[in-house]
Amino acid sequence: MSRRTPIINIMAKAAFRAARGLVRDFGEVEELQVSQKGPSDFVSTADLKVETSLFEELSYARPEIGFLMEEKGRRGDPKAVKRWIIDPLDGTLNFLHGLPHFAISIALEDHGELTHGIVYDPIRDELFWAANGVGAFVNERRIRVSSRTRLETALLATGIPWASKKDHDTFSEELSAIMPRVAGIRRWGAASLDLAYVAAGRYDGFWETQLHPWDIAAGIVIVREAGGLVSELDGGAAMLKSGSILATNEKLNDELSGIFRKSHS
Repeated sequence: MSRRTPIINIMAKAAFRAARGLVRDFGEVEELQVSQKGPSDFVSTADLKVETSLFEELSYARPEIGFLMEEKGRRGDPKAVKRWIIDPLDGTLNFLHGLPHFAISIALEDHGELTHGIVYDPIRDELFWAANGVGAFVNERRIRVSSRTRLETALLATGIPWASKKDHDTFSEELSAIMPRVAGIRRWGAASLDLAYVAAGRYDGFWETQLHPWDIAAGIVIVREAGGLVSELDGGAAMLKSGSILATNEKLNDELSGIFRKSHS
């Protein structure tokens, strides 16, 4: 059995409270008011309600911590040394189409270091969480990355660039380099859950580019605490800045990194 840290308890409480409204809205998805932010990039009233709920709950619990949020941007004391990094609804397009695969993602960054992360799937009632030095868990069960050693048995996840994103040709080159080498590739459209699934051994690796900090911050903590490796595709460590990420178990990392470096050369 796991024992959640006080910070994880605060994060989980905020996520559970916000998720109640999110699940209700999912049941009435056709009646949601939706505004279009750009091609294939939407914001629903559900996003905004969840983000407001998370902001209120976390501000009340820890008023000294700042915020970086998908919809409302930076909030709180700009000089705060800690900040919550929040995606209120990762997988908005899935949500709007009635696909039950989306999550609430919250990370805590302390002096530039990611220290805590949760990814909550309200439909499956799975809370993936981790804290530095504590380990990674789904609900109360400890999780670890997979132990597969051969790419031909590996299942990977990725994200496909859509209309408003660039580098479609680059992604096609990456996919062409990877597809013949692995057992399968999945694209579910929620990076936070992709990373959580790597941590739980459901996927053996995940890669994507052009992501935002709130897409990946919590997942990075969870994968690392589950024994996985996380870097940029080129091996760098500035994932939150570049939006480039590769998450794997230790045994597949070198081979996958080499494939990506070669496809970008």
